[in-house]
Amino acid sequence: MKVVSLVIYEEAILSAVAGVLDVFEGANQLLKMAGREPAFKVELVSEKVKHIQLNVPALFFCYKSMEEVKNTDLIIVPAFHGQPDVVLQKNRGIVEWIREMQQMGSEVASLCLGSYFLAEAGMFNGKTCTSHWMAIPDMQQRYPKAAVLSDRVITDDDGVYSSGGAFSSLNLVLYLVEKFVGRDVGIQISKMFSIDIDRMNQSHFLVFQGQRRHEDDEILRAQSYIEQNFHLPISIEQIAGQTSMSKRNFIRRFKNATHNTPLEYLQRVKIESAKKALEQNAQNISTLMYDVGYNDLKTFRSVFKKVTGLTPQEYRRKYCRQMAQA
Repeated sequence: MKVVSLVIYEEAILSAVAGVLDVFEGANQLLKMAGREPAFKVELVSEKVKHIQLNVPALFFCYKSMEEVKNTDLIIVPAFHGQPDVVLQKNRGIVEWIREMQQMGSEVASLCLGSYFLAEAGMFNGKTCTSHWMAIPDMQQRYPKAAVLSDRVITDDDGVYSSGGAFSSLNLVLYLVEKFVGRDVGIQISKMFSIDIDRMNQSHFLVFQGQRRHEDDEILRAQSYIEQNFHLPISIEQIAGQTSMSKRNFIRRFKNATHNTPLEYLQRVKIESAKKALEQNAQNISTLMYDVGYNDLKTFRSVFKKVTGLTPQEYRRKYCRQMAQA
């Protein structure tokens, strides 16, 4: 039986806690019905106190304080409400505890923004990880030793797990059931809770907002130029011309500031505009392609799928209300 320590703290999101409990209990019940032993023992663990009132009308009684946990197989840190700096400072003890427990052999997992706790503890150094798409740029800047992936729903890197945003965290819990118990139980749980099994990409949820959390004024000027002229046939040389840098130096500084090359940034701005158009109406794909500055349909489709994980047609079917009502 796997002992799972689910960390409870005041800022934790209720659904992230309840989802873990529901899925693991569902797996245990399926195993019992099949004449097998339960696979998971979930313990609610808090830093100091036994009763944790969340910022919603929900009160949790924790089985153990962290200092009482001598060993555990898996630690899960749920997502949180609030600003990362404030939440991390208030719950610094959680960071230290998961670092100590991981060194003692425990596996560790984060759900959505719970990734900040693992990153602060150094769990992602030299490893791949993911988080809510809105947190990706901040995490990439804060934790340069981690390979923070924006498109992944789940990462599993040598016993260190992370998940994408919000309810996609359930895909990680489902993955853990399948990994520890078997594919047959994983499939049954996916059907029981209507979780799309094997969903690995969250790119189509991402809203590109530009990476402006830096202080390089010349790069900010170049970003503004891209965002205002993306629909025109502009070149990297033209963009670099908005600054006082050589093309080579400009590309280097642009990537250091934004974590994208100028070409990648231009592509993402174009695709974000295309996404918004596809969400609002069912216009012809070829017309849309020209509107966002592409001249070749094959190239447009290829870049769109690379950025979002879906073809333009698939994205339109998924998010356009006119198409959904047709």
